[in-house]
Amino acid sequence: MTAEHVLQPVARSTTRTDLVADSIRAAILSGRINQGETLVERRLADQLGVSKTPVREALIGLASTGLVVISPNRGVTVRVVGPDDVRKAYEVRLLSEPWAIGRTARAGDPAVVADARKALDEARELLAGADMTAMSLANRRFHRELYSGCGNELVVTQLDNLQDLAALGTVTVLWKHWPTWREEYEEHEAILAAVEAGDGTLAERLTRKHIKRSVLHLSRAR
Repeated sequence: MTAEHVLQPVARSTTRTDLVADSIRAAILSGRINQGETLVERRLADQLGVSKTPVREALIGLASTGLVVISPNRGVTVRVVGPDDVRKAYEVRLLSEPWAIGRTARAGDPAVVADARKALDEARELLAGADMTAMSLANRRFHRELYSGCGNELVVTQLDNLQDLAALGTVTVLWKHWPTWREEYEEHEAILAAVEAGDGTLAERLTRKHIKRSVLHLSRAR
């Protein structure tokens, strides 16, 4: 009997570690936890009302995406990011994400469009209040819904690993100097319309233009 008949796929559930990671991520992106700040497991566990184990697991996960740094001497600290760090993350996105979203558009999965629409609707509601952290997280979900439908798990994993660093850079670098969230919302609308229409070529072109603008901004910020 082959492994595919022995093991059945399991649905992903939201674990306590996931919830802890979400809470720490939101605190970092909002500035409630500062870049360069040391994160103490026991203190975080007390504040969140959990044991140290999910906090430790969450920090390991956040380190894998570049949001925090684990070192023998300083322990766990929030990553300090500058324009060059963020530019590099966006350059990698520029290589993979337009292709992935073009593939998603050609796949024509209505569930992907519906989930991306939910994230985009949330971003629209946040425009009036200019809550940069919440908008960044909504944008993060929007992009992931679209590229995750490409059918290539290696590309999806690579892009997932860039999401935290890109979100932190958006809030602390990009939007700090270029408050372009309204323009980005309009570009997202156009990208989603192309995906919904099944136009992979247009979706890929619009996504490339969307990400490239951020790369150009970051290149000028040196």
